Order: sequence, then C-alpha cells, then structure tokens
Amino acid sequence: MTPEPAEHARYRGYLEALSQAGGPDECSVISAVLGDPDQVMADSAILRHLDLRAAQMGSGAAFTAWSRQVATAINGREPLERRLREWSLFADIDAGRPWSTADLGEASNWLQLRTAEHAGSHRALTVLAGQGRTRRIRNAARARLDRAA
Repeated sequence: MTPEPAEHARYRGYLEALSQAGGPDECSVISAVLGDPDQVMADSAILRHLDLRAAQMGSGAAFTAWSRQVATAINGREPLERRLREWSLFADIDAGRPWSTADLGEASNWLQLRTAEHAGSHRALTVLAGQGRTRRIRNAARARLDRAA
C-alpha cells in the first residue's frame, strides 16, 4: 500500500482546524494555512472552507461581517478573493439587495450555476436563462422559472 502524501494529510488537518475555528480565531487559522509551502493545496483548503462557511451563513448581516474579516486574511490571493466576491454577489442576489446584471454575466460558471440552482431572484434567473455561460446554466435557470410560473 502506498503511503498517503503529506499534503493530503495536511489538507485534511487544515479542513478540520478551519471547521472548528470561529470568530477571530478563524482568520488566524486561515493565515496559518495560507503560509503552507504548497500554495495550491493551501488555496484548495481555504476555498473549500469558504464554500462551506458561506453556505452555512446565508445572506444576512453575519455573512457581511464574516466576509469583511475573511477578506483581510486572504488579501492578495486572487482565486480566494474572487470566490469571496462571488459569494457576496450571491448573498446580494439571494437577499434582494441591489446587484449588477453585468457582474452576474461576468461571474464564473460556478456562481452562475449556483445562482440558477439556488437563488430565489426572478431577475437573476431571467438573466441566466437568456445569458448564462453554458447550456447547463441556461437550462437550470429556465427550469426554475418554469416551476415558479
């Protein structure tokens, strides 16, 4: 049996530490993970954490405060900053706050699909049904619009 690569064990350990961190400790753990010499693995662990935590938080004031704190901790890591911006756009769409059609159109396939499958905004679904980047996104948005009609 081949031994497990060290980065796999670190990744699992980082996810465990991140899942247990909260408040100010969370940003300290994020910073520690981002200090790992394997930047791809570190970014993957933080990206997974952002997805899990943001999905748990929803779109209220707690999410806004959390995202501001996390933005400081991930400063300069473009893939992570982009995912956090996209979670913020999703939160705005889902909460009915103002958002830009252009921002949704320029968003990643990940955000467009998440919005098509989970957001309750008729406007966002209409935009994605007509202008979603992939057929899967357009079809998911159309199906949600059809169910709502």
